[in-house]
Amino acid sequence: MSASIQAIRGMHDVLPEESPRWQWVERVFREVSERFGYEEIRPPLVEAAQLYVRSIGESTDIVGKEMYVFTDRAGEELALRPELTAGVVRAVVQHGLLARRSLWRLWYYGAAFRYERPQKGRYRQFHQYGVECIGSPYPESDAEVILLAVAVLRELGIADYRLQLNTLGSPAVRQRYRTALVAYLESVREKLSPESQLRLERNPLRILDSKDERDQALLRSAPLLIEYLDAESREHFEALCRMLQQQGVPFELNPHLVRGLDYYTHTVFEFVSSRLGAQNAFGGGGRYDGLVESFGGPPTPAVGFSFGVERLLLLLPERTPDGAVEIYVARAEVEPEVALSLLEELRRAGYRAVGDLQRRSLKAQLREADRLGARLAIILGRTEWQQRRLVLRDLRNGQQWECPVQELGEHVRRILQR
Repeated sequence: MSASIQAIRGMHDVLPEESPRWQWVERVFREVSERFGYEEIRPPLVEAAQLYVRSIGESTDIVGKEMYVFTDRAGEELALRPELTAGVVRAVVQHGLLARRSLWRLWYYGAAFRYERPQKGRYRQFHQYGVECIGSPYPESDAEVILLAVAVLRELGIADYRLQLNTLGSPAVRQRYRTALVAYLESVREKLSPESQLRLERNPLRILDSKDERDQALLRSAPLLIEYLDAESREHFEALCRMLQQQGVPFELNPHLVRGLDYYTHTVFEFVSSRLGAQNAFGGGGRYDGLVESFGGPPTPAVGFSFGVERLLLLLPERTPDGAVEIYVARAEVEPEVALSLLEELRRAGYRAVGDLQRRSLKAQLREADRLGARLAIILGRTEWQQRRLVLRDLRNGQQWECPVQELGEHVRRILQR
């Protein structure tokens, strides 16, 4: 007997019992995004590999180690997207959106792919939700996307997190700081971890993110980027901090936060939680004022963020969101056609309703209703149906009563709106 085919390592099945939680967070993403005036955009899963080399940076871990790259039959080098911002910006430039209006608020949700070691909440196929505010250079746009992210977390009931904030300044500031940092790190090269010694050649700012204790000890004496800020960069960052404070959003300054992508300038931020272990970030973003221009568009400031959805799901409160089923129609000693007609009536009225298809006992049907997470059971009994009455049971508190058939709609609305 041949062995069964398994899912590819790092590719995760979302099973039916998990789907309600996914549907819930997806619904929150859409509702909060639209509340802030953001419009949905859906870039493709596959892009030219050069798109990510140019935007993320050839020296980054994502491009150098983690990107799924392949050559198609036409000989073109393509990649499964490792993140969505580059594809969104490419679409904005390609379709001339900035010629139609100067500011775009965009949100997205979809799968992305990175070849990294699978671990809890981190998969090779994973999902990102994020927003991009394209066209504003001002700190109020930075504040808006952070407030949107905070609103999503609040709506999901996630409170156990910290917002970390830093600024990379302008490209000129970043280059001056890079020179000073490299000079310091070269002086302690032999004491750095092997991974940081490699990064020193290719992407020295990423050493600031190192979790190695040796590196962290050495970084305490390293120069800080904030010491190299020019007046304009400092003013932008201080204005953002004031706006967040005015809105009651707590944050902490992290001078070593740089994010892993080359396109960031000025503001960078991350959402972290102690519940996720050493790899504690579950979302973040920042400003990327040069990316649109690097793709052939006009000079255009932009800022955005994304959440890793699998990581976000690990932080959800224990309460389970409403399941896919609102009403279960249980049949006892009446014809199947009666239940089917009632189900059709409920579905046409917009309710999510199911009934028994296996002709089981009433007790087994009600167990099934509980398992599906239904809020209400409508019980069709022979005696009651002959009197044109229905038995209703609130499955959250067990309360049960009868109602005339013609009053069913009123009773259902009242129960489901509680």
